[in-house]
Amino acid sequence: MRSAVVAALVAGALLLLASVALGHDLFLKLDTYFLEPHARVRIPVLNGTFFKSEGFVTPERVADMSVVSPVGRTRLAAATAWSRGPDSTSLLGLELGDPGTYEVGVSTRPREIGLRAEEFNAYLEEDGISDILEARRRDNELGKHARERYSKHVKAVFQVGTARSEGFSMVLGYPAEIVPLENPYAIEPGSPLRVRCLVEGRPVANQMVLWGGEQGGQMRVQRRTRTDSDGVAEVTLDGAGRWYVKFVHMVHGTQRKLDYESKWATLTFEVR
Repeated sequence: MRSAVVAALVAGALLLLASVALGHDLFLKLDTYFLEPHARVRIPVLNGTFFKSEGFVTPERVADMSVVSPVGRTRLAAATAWSRGPDSTSLLGLELGDPGTYEVGVSTRPREIGLRAEEFNAYLEEDGISDILEARRRDNELGKHARERYSKHVKAVFQVGTARSEGFSMVLGYPAEIVPLENPYAIEPGSPLRVRCLVEGRPVANQMVLWGGEQGGQMRVQRRTRTDSDGVAEVTLDGAGRWYVKFVHMVHGTQRKLDYESKWATLTFEVR
């Protein structure tokens, strides 16, 4: 009984650490992904979880902000398109054009963070970075603190009007990127969606990919899969609602006093 209580307390502590230290995803999450042509929209940018932003992203951190419409790619200026929203969110302002399937992307500059060993291990477990966690376990490094350099690269695909277009699959050239291989607005609920995971422009094999989302304010169970040799993962969209796909690519650091370097990528869209 005592050992069971201790185990439960330890598990609870790890979950608490995860909720404190791991609220660091970045998502472009529209209120609706079905929009009218020539409308003015403001896209919420959530820096935390898929449900809540825990910190405003300053314009200085934005390295690139782009929208792909039926007429091609347009780079946006953070000074004019980026603003502070309510509840620690950031807002990305867009003027939409003609009907089509649009893609919007944001790439941030790298930052560094130091984490205590238990925080870092919990974060690796929560975000599907199991290869690094297993390497730390194998090398008896679970008690080692970590200094990490990270950057985040996020995209959303949304539908304007009813006509579809091919902009959803444009590669933006970010350090990490998720590219849908089918138009999310041309598939039925319950069908698979194939996505290609790129790191520095190259497909990354055997990458852990997580996906989930929400419908009617209720969170879906997050699931995991891995990419094949071509960097392609298949995710099943088994219902309506807003969805995300994400991965974190982490390697050992190559600079002094830097233990790891990670590149984060997310993609969001909606299924009716």
